[in-house]
Amino acid sequence: MSRHPEVKWAQRNDKVFITVQLPDSKNAKVNLEPDGVFTFSANAGADNKLYELKLDLYDKVKVEESKINYGVRSIFCILEKAEIGWWKKLLRGDGKAPHYLKVDWDKWVDEDEDNGLGDLDLGGMDFSNFGGMGMDDGGMGDFEDSDEEDQEVAKPTGGDTTVVEGDAIKAEAGTSENKEAAPST
Repeated sequence: MSRHPEVKWAQRNDKVFITVQLPDSKNAKVNLEPDGVFTFSANAGADNKLYELKLDLYDKVKVEESKINYGVRSIFCILEKAEIGWWKKLLRGDGKAPHYLKVDWDKWVDEDEDNGLGDLDLGGMDFSNFGGMGMDDGGMGDFEDSDEEDQEVAKPTGGDTTVVEGDAIKAEAGTSENKEAAPST
């Protein structure tokens, strides 16, 4: 039998933030479909227990423009809404929200105070390496060289992969092993 990880959420006029809190998860898989079905599965804990989650979101989302970041302690998703506007709640239906679903008060902004991402603290997460996440150019887009010429950037290693099937995203992360980069010369 699978368990449910703790999930926190917040929204903006055009985005929904979902954070799946599951420290040291292995084989994390996220699937997002245009009609608003969000599924997650991973193994975690000393017994390598299976954690699964299926959320029927309140409305449709833009899969190609949504982003996922696999961290050591959590999986953070920024889902682009298909239609701009505030959702009454995260999930479809009239029932009560499941016990593992909570509001992320650190990211929450009231509807009348929404001005985009504004001062949202993303905790230093780097959304530049998503393995394509549905973009043909590998997710890099057009960019200019940085003014930081002396800044060293290490190429990420590991097994994060993304597969686009039709209009759905299937993302998979490798194990959450910490790998140390070799010292530069």
